[in-house]
Amino acid sequence: MNSVEVSLIVFACMFGGAMLGMSLRAHLPEHHQSADSQRIVNLGAGIVGTMAALVLGLLVASAKGTYDAQNNELITVAAKMVFADHALSFYGPEAKDTRDLLRGTVAETIRHLWPNEQLPAVDSTHPQLVTPAALYESIQGLSPQNDSQRAIKAQLLATVIDVAETRWLMFEQQSMSISKPLLVILIFWMVINFVSFGLFAPRNATVIVTLFLCAIAVAGAIFLILEFYRPFGGFIQIPSTTMHNALAQMGR
Repeated sequence: MNSVEVSLIVFACMFGGAMLGMSLRAHLPEHHQSADSQRIVNLGAGIVGTMAALVLGLLVASAKGTYDAQNNELITVAAKMVFADHALSFYGPEAKDTRDLLRGTVAETIRHLWPNEQLPAVDSTHPQLVTPAALYESIQGLSPQNDSQRAIKAQLLATVIDVAETRWLMFEQQSMSISKPLLVILIFWMVINFVSFGLFAPRNATVIVTLFLCAIAVAGAIFLILEFYRPFGGFIQIPSTTMHNALAQMGR
């Protein structure tokens, strides 16, 4: 299920719990609706609500941290690839094939992260070998003729290794997601809270609208968590502008 479907289910559970609480009130014996009973129920709901709020806040912060980390990694990869291209331009015309391969690697990264993106044509003498490993081998195959070229080659090899590590880290992080048991427990806690809200709430439009909006707020928080764990897909995705800008600056 995608984040929208999960959020709708969460909303239905929250608001349904509140309506269930209102319905249960009509079947409670009178002595179960005393002030003391209400005080204990509110106390228990406060404890559960505090735990749920803490977990929900931590999950949002963790998911946002993951999103920001991958955005920073993307910026780092783009910057290092542009640096590598400029270094190859200083190396000399014999590095042209390597520069074409580098541009192809950037284009392949865009295709992998944003498969629906339209890309400009990328010239590459080896389009079937557009991988960091092929790029490393191409740089390794350069034959420097002076100290400047030797220094550039050494720096390029180190840069390509860093880019490859960060690139694979980004790809692996795409499989990260929120723990399903944790999400189920959190929703259960919130349902308990909403049932307790409805249990002693008066039946009027103001209360129902308030509970409706609260359920939307909780579902929205779950939606944000799920979306932040999908930074290259969904509604809140990292834009491809950074990589497209990098690709546009390369080969000049």
